Formats: sequence, C-alpha cells, structure tokens
Amino acid sequence: MNNSISAYKVPAEKLFWRCDPSLFTCDTSKDAPELDGIIGQRRALDAIKLGLDIDSQGYNIFVTGLTGTGRTSTIKTLLDQLNKPFEIPSDKCYVNNFRNPDAPLAIKLPAGKGVRFRKDMEYLVKTLIRQIPQIFQSDAYRKRIEEIASQHRSRQKELVDTLNAELHDEGFTLVQIQAGSFTQPAVAPIADDQPVPMEKLEEMARKGEFPPEKLEQLQARQPELTRELESVLRKTREIEKQIRKDLEMLEEEFGLPLVSGLISDIKMQYPNEKIKRYLDDVQRDILENMRRFKEKDEGSESAEKEGLFPLPYHEDPFKPYRVNVVVDNSGLDRPPVIIETTPTYRNLFGTIERTMNIKGLDPTDFTRIKAGSILEADGGYLILNALDALTEPMVWKSLKRALKNNQLEMGGGDPMGLFSMVSGIKPEPFRILLKVIMVGDNDIYNLLYNLDEDFRKIFKVKADFDIVMKRNEESICQYASFIRKICQTEGLCHFDRSAMAALVEYGVRLAGRQMKVSTRFSDIADILRESGYWARKEGCEVVTAAHVERCIEQRRDRVNLIEEKIQELITTGIIIVDVEGERVGQVNGLAVYDMGDYMFGKPNRITAKTSLGRSGIINIEREAKLSGKTHDKGVLILEGYLRGKYAQDKPMTLSASICFEQSYSGVEGDSASSTELYALASSLSELPIKQSIAVTGSVNQNGEIQAIGGVNQKIEGFFDCCAARGLNGEQGVIIPASNVDDLMLRRDVREAVEEGKFAIYAIRTINEGLEILTGRPAGERGADGQFPEDSVNGLVDRKLKEMAYVIKEFDALEEKEEREEEEREEEEASRDGEGGEE
Repeated sequence: MNNSISAYKVPAEKLFWRCDPSLFTCDTSKDAPELDGIIGQRRALDAIKLGLDIDSQGYNIFVTGLTGTGRTSTIKTLLDQLNKPFEIPSDKCYVNNFRNPDAPLAIKLPAGKGVRFRKDMEYLVKTLIRQIPQIFQSDAYRKRIEEIASQHRSRQKELVDTLNAELHDEGFTLVQIQAGSFTQPAVAPIADDQPVPMEKLEEMARKGEFPPEKLEQLQARQPELTRELESVLRKTREIEKQIRKDLEMLEEEFGLPLVSGLISDIKMQYPNEKIKRYLDDVQRDILENMRRFKEKDEGSESAEKEGLFPLPYHEDPFKPYRVNVVVDNSGLDRPPVIIETTPTYRNLFGTIERTMNIKGLDPTDFTRIKAGSILEADGGYLILNALDALTEPMVWKSLKRALKNNQLEMGGGDPMGLFSMVSGIKPEPFRILLKVIMVGDNDIYNLLYNLDEDFRKIFKVKADFDIVMKRNEESICQYASFIRKICQTEGLCHFDRSAMAALVEYGVRLAGRQMKVSTRFSDIADILRESGYWARKEGCEVVTAAHVERCIEQRRDRVNLIEEKIQELITTGIIIVDVEGERVGQVNGLAVYDMGDYMFGKPNRITAKTSLGRSGIINIEREAKLSGKTHDKGVLILEGYLRGKYAQDKPMTLSASICFEQSYSGVEGDSASSTELYALASSLSELPIKQSIAVTGSVNQNGEIQAIGGVNQKIEGFFDCCAARGLNGEQGVIIPASNVDDLMLRRDVREAVEEGKFAIYAIRTINEGLEILTGRPAGERGADGQFPEDSVNGLVDRKLKEMAYVIKEFDALEEKEEREEEEREEEEASRDGEGGEE
C-alpha cells in the first residue's frame, strides 16, 4: 500500500484508552476513599437542591435521564442530607359531620395528637356507656319519671272516663275491633247490657225485638260520638307525645352535667375552634340520643357471639362519635419521604372502602376513608415514576388539580365510575403542601411541556441526569470509591488496581468517548457483582482485571445469539459479503443492530447502478418503503453533492439506483451516505472498489465526512467477518476522523492492528475515501476547471459529460423525428383539403 494511503491509518495506541493502574492511590478498593456525595451529576444536583429549597407553589421537580444513572438513589441521598428548617406535619383525621353525614369533616392536629384525640373520644363513649345507665337507674330519676307519668296519665284517664260516661248515658260503650293485625277503639250500641253491632239492632228492629224509635236515636247519635272518640284519641296521643318530650328533657337534664363535663375536659386539651364546634355537635347529639347509652342491643350482641353474621356488618351505634385517623405522624422526626412505586389512583389519592353483605354493597361512612400517598406525604416529599402515573386512569389529571389548588379531595378509589350508582360520601378536602418529584425521561418531559399548559406551572424545575462525565483523575478516583461502596455494602470481593482500571475502561467504552466515562452506575454495579462472582468461583480473595474481562465476555455471550446467527449466515454465504477482491459499483457498508440489551455491527453490501436518463438517484429502499426519513435525507444530500461537484458546466443527466442488498427489515440513519456515494462514483468511473475495506460515515453537500454512532460495534462486526474467513493484512474499516476519539476496541481487534493484519482508516473528505478504496488519486479541479484525466473525479466527470452529450444527441434526434412527423401530417392535411375543393 502506498505511503499516501498509509497516512490515513489510525495508530494502534489511539484505538483504545488504557487506564493506568498507577492512577489509583490504593492497592485495592478496600483502601479507596469513602464515596462523598453523588458522582458526575453536578447539573442535576444543583437543580434538585434548588427545587427542594424553594417552597413557593409550582417548584416541583421533574427528573430526567436514562435508567441506571442513579436518579432515584440521588434523590433519596439529597433528601436524607436535607438541612433546612422544618416542622413535623400534622395528623389528619376525619370525623362525623352531624349536620351533613355525607360530608365528613377534615381535622388537622399536631403530630401525635390524632391518635390521642381518637382515644379521648373512645374514652368518652366508654364512660357514657358505663355511667348513663347508672343515672337512669337512680331513685331521683325514677321518681321524676313517676311524677311525669302520673301527671299525664291522670289527664288521659279523665278524658276517657268522661267519654265513657257520656257513651253510657246515650246507650253506647267502647269496644275494640280488629283491623288487620291491629285493634282500634270504636263506639258500639248496647242491647241487654251487651255491645251489639248496629246491623244486628236493625235486624232485631225488623223482627220487632227492638224498638224502632230507639234504633233511630242510636243511628243518629253514633257518628257524633265517633267523632268525640276520635277527638279523645287525638288528645291522648298528644299527651303521649308530651310525655316522651318531657322524658327526653328529663334525660337531658340528668345527663347534661355528665356529658358537658366530659366534653369540656376534651375541649381543654384541644384548643382548636373546629374541634370545639365538632364537640358541641357531639354533645348535642348525645343528649338527643341518650337511649343509645341506656341499654345495649342484646339481640345483635348475641347474634355476633353465635356467628350468625360477621362483625363488620353489625352497625356500631356509637360510630358517629368515632375518630378516623387517616394519617398518623407521631413516629416522624423529619418530613415524610414517600416513594410510591405503584401510583394508582387508589394508592395516591386514597379510597373510601365499601364492604359487601348479603344485600350487596353497604353504605359507606367516614370511618372507611383511607389515605393515599399524597396525604401521607403532606408536609414532605413524594417520589413517583412519570410513566406509571401517566398510564394510570385519572391519575395525572387528578394530580395536576391537587398541586394547582394545594388541596386534596379524597376520592372513592373508583376512577372508572364502577360504583357511580352507589350512594357515597364526599369528605371535606384537606389543604396540602408537599413537594412532588417525578422521575421520567426527556421524551415524557418534552411531551408534557409542549402539550400540557399546566405542566410547566406545577413542575418548574427540571433535573437532567447525564449518562457521561469527564474522564479525569477526580472521576477515576470516584470510580474507586464507588467500587468500595458496592463491595462493602454487598459483601463482594474487593478489586485490585488492575481490576479497577479495567472497570474504568469499561465505563469509557460504555460512554462512547475516550474523554468521557459513563455514569450509568447500575450497569457498572452489575459488572462489579459478576466480576466478584467469577473471582469467588476461582477461589480468589481479590478481583483482578482477568475477572472483569471474563465477566464482560460472559455477559456478551449471554446476549449475542442474534449476532452469531447473522455471522453464521455471512460465513456460509447465505448473506453475501465479500471481504477480498475488487468490484465495480459495490461497497461494504456497516450497520448497527440494537437489540435493546446488546448492540453489534455487521457489514451490508451496498450496490449502485448508473445509466442514461433524467430520473436522478433512485433510492430502492425508499421505493420499497424500507427507508427511514434520515436515510432519505442522506440520499438527497448525495444528489446535492453530485450537482455541486460535477454539474457546474453541464446538466446532470443521470439515472442511478442504490440498494442495500439482502436487507428486508428497513434502513435508518445517514451513516451509509458516504458508502453510497463511493458506490456511485465507482459505477460512473468504472473503477473497482476494494471489498476488503468496509466504510461508515455520513457526508454533507460539501463532501465532508461526518461522525456516526456505534463506531466500535461497526469495526468489530466487520473484523469478525474477516477473521472468520482469515485475515490477510489488506482488510480494514474507513471511519470519520471525528470518531477516532470514540474508539475503545476489543483486545483481539487491537492485537490484529498491531500485527498489521487489520487497519483502521480515518478520513475527513470523500476524496480521501476514494483514494483508499480505489488506489487512485481522487483529483482536484485545476486552474482550467478540469479534473486530472486519470483521477477518480476526472473519470466520473468524463462519464457524466459523455452521458450529457449522448442525451443531447438523442434529444436532437427525437426533435428531428417529431418535426418530420409534423410536416408529413401537414402535407396530408393539405392534400385532403385540395381534394375536397375539387
């Protein structure tokens, strides 16, 4: 190979950045410095700290970045280290609303007092249950009852006696008649000192057994007396009502000192206006319902003991006086930090439970209200996954409403409305103040920011986690500290200098740039664990570089089945790839296959065919709908380059087709645009291209080679194909010069380069690539505007000129034939006209 081409070779020392073990100040990770803070996320840390320190509304935090960059662990660490004034959030309780039971009252109490308030109310009920029956069994109470009863019963007796006397004088008496399952008093006439129905008296009168005149008198008088009976009964009922009223007043009179005393004691312990109003309602309700405490529901109690129905379905007569402590913060010594891993509507916003009995759903009440993560995090911090929250029904909409209004409405845990026809309750909402930290990726953030106006108002802080950081002595030292932390935390074997260096090298390859190192520490930690496994399996106390390399190789072996299958198809010739010889219009391009957990590269034959015509470049992949938008753009750039390079002194009269041979799953990206251009140039110049050299790199309209992704995988993929058929020293890969700093190649590739069996070429322009692939100078335009005749560009330019001349001659011939045809038609038309005149 000539010296000019050798100048493009990348030296072996640039194919890999080697971490010098002497950079570590310790012999093993056991002696490494302790990890202090978060590694490599300054920007994200500053953003999170800002969001945590600002208490104004809307300064919630949206954390973006790839999985494995330590987003959640960083948030936990910062919250643990948070040093700002705080108050322990209050307890949250729900109590009965005596004025509107369907709208339970929300009460906040200092931390720890919620449970105390509940116990105080339970003590109140127990005390009343024990003492109220004693009051009602006292002699004074019984005496007052007898006085009230005697007073009102005498009035009732007087009314009845007066009515009986009048009935007797008129020949009537009171009788009880059956009316269904009930009896009621009625007025009946008397005959022979016995009550007789009026119908029987009429029959007796017809037989002459009863005087007709007397019958008429009785018939005329009976309706009036019946009305008087009804009047007496109505007065009697009024007396009964008065008796009950007087007894209720008596109960209140005797119970008031006890109830008001107990209630006052509770009021003194809770100087809260809302609780005072609630306790006033409790006192009023107790005094109005004293019978609840006078005797137990013995039937229900015995049924429970006998197991006739489950306890939950037995109605608690004292439930209105219970306290439902939905959030108890008595055990907190700092603001709560809630990590909601399952952000369903029920888990976030709470629920109002419903139970089933033999009749179906029980009516619910305030005692069945259960808090969710938002209420538990009030006064603190709530962490949740953005994607999970967005995919759960009604969660995102309800979360926005809660954060905008600083108010949480307790739902029924029924976002789909399955129980919408069942009567429910609407608890009073709680005022909330918490910091929500959502963890997601940039796609979700951008989607919400651009499409949801409320999002930017409630999530004003974005914390973006980077997947790489600068490679320097500080970051290398931090890697050692991270290794120590994982080894100590999980009881792994510690790493020696060589193993730590090998792990840093893996982090650099994972980052994709020699001057960067990865911050995807979940992946790094997995390498740590698996390397430790291989060390223990070999009986070693310390992990070495060999263990790390074996771990990486084993990880690759677990996931590279598809890669091996494709390589097998190439080796057996089913997928046709030439790695030696020369071909016109044919180049080995390089493609990357991303399987999610593994990415690898393989060569792909790209061919070009050119001919006369005006169709331009036909992208076969696009015509077959197998081409992505970026690839289509790359092909259009090729046309721009060709016009700018060769069509300044002649028209571009070209029809060309470009094809990715044996590609059936689609092509995306522009990294093959330079490869396609080389194939076109070869086809036009009729110069063969070396099949031993594969190409990658995108091109712009100026002919400059631009960086691409997956350069290591692409080189290694072509190397594997060459190695399978035997390395001959002529094989290699052309890459953009701007990708040289990305190289972190496998050991076997580096060794082959060092031995001269394989080469990596770095280029900056299309011309440089043409010289490597064809072995001829590319050629530049001279002062006369022409390319050297034997150069690649000269041959291409000459071919395009020839095409233009041929097209021009062909067009002239077509025009001549068209004119002759028109003249013949005119002559025929003229002869036909003369014949018509004769």
